[in-house]
Amino acid sequence: MKLQGKKVLVTGAGGFIGSYLVEKLVNTGAHVKTLVRYNSRNDWGLIELLPPEIKENIEIIAGDLRDPETVREAVSEIAIVFHLAALIAIPYSYQHPREYVETNIIGTLNVLNAAKDYEIEKIIHTSTSEVYGSAKYVPIDEEHPLQGQSPYSATKIGADALAESFYRSYNLPVATIRPFNIYGPKQSARAVIPTIISQVLTQNRLRLGSLHPTRDYTYVSDTIEGFIKVAESPNSIGEIINIGSNFEVSIGDIANKVLNILNKDIMIETDEQRVRPEQSEVQRLWCNNNKAKNLIGWEPRVNFDVGLNQTIEWILDHLDSYKPEIYSV
Repeated sequence: MKLQGKKVLVTGAGGFIGSYLVEKLVNTGAHVKTLVRYNSRNDWGLIELLPPEIKENIEIIAGDLRDPETVREAVSEIAIVFHLAALIAIPYSYQHPREYVETNIIGTLNVLNAAKDYEIEKIIHTSTSEVYGSAKYVPIDEEHPLQGQSPYSATKIGADALAESFYRSYNLPVATIRPFNIYGPKQSARAVIPTIISQVLTQNRLRLGSLHPTRDYTYVSDTIEGFIKVAESPNSIGEIINIGSNFEVSIGDIANKVLNILNKDIMIETDEQRVRPEQSEVQRLWCNNNKAKNLIGWEPRVNFDVGLNQTIEWILDHLDSYKPEIYSV
């Protein structure tokens, strides 16, 4: 299935990944409709940073994923749905678990129901590596047990199960993409890499949570290519597909890399408010991406050090959009 000429919807289009995906889809020749969360400022999130020639070629609907009427309006006359919209910040999920259930589970149900009723050609449902919890074995393949170690991950497990159930119960053409940690330019300080970079550039100490957990980082352009491959491949329907680099690095090692690149010598301190509860911390994530390689022909291209330098350069040019002195949950 080629995306050129297709009518596609991107939910969560104002987010980090969603905005990149929107740009890629427009450049591919798709007709793009987007769903962004309504606010009275008429702020479309990171869509605001897209080039004018991209913005003028997308249709934007502002609403709430939890409202079925809004979702049905967005899904109408669409061939392919990229469902990315979700609440994703793990610390915030400790504070407001009900909001996560309503958005991530009920919101996904609304998307699935609308997709079923309108008989769309395909829906790409976005999961997360957080559903695996701390690795019981590495690298983590798609058969790894799921563990709800935070309210966020629990709601994503629920959403994933709903997507699978609609495939099995209604023959809805669902493919689930499961990205591991993503990084790159434009990412907010909610994520650890921009947090490290922005603090090192502006502060005389670096405040972080636990330094020993490892993550598998994939550059944003590689992740977007994963979305396109999953959408275009007929082999992905009914499947869950990991998108990750097959490379793990600890938070502490990332911090030291950034310090070395920027030639800074500052103290790394543990900030207790950034430390997850002991049983909730995911200690290790390392992706087995063999299924993506073999099933849809995807593999990462951007080396971590190259991507990290590009991210640093972007933050250097946009430092005034960060608040490094504040802990962003």
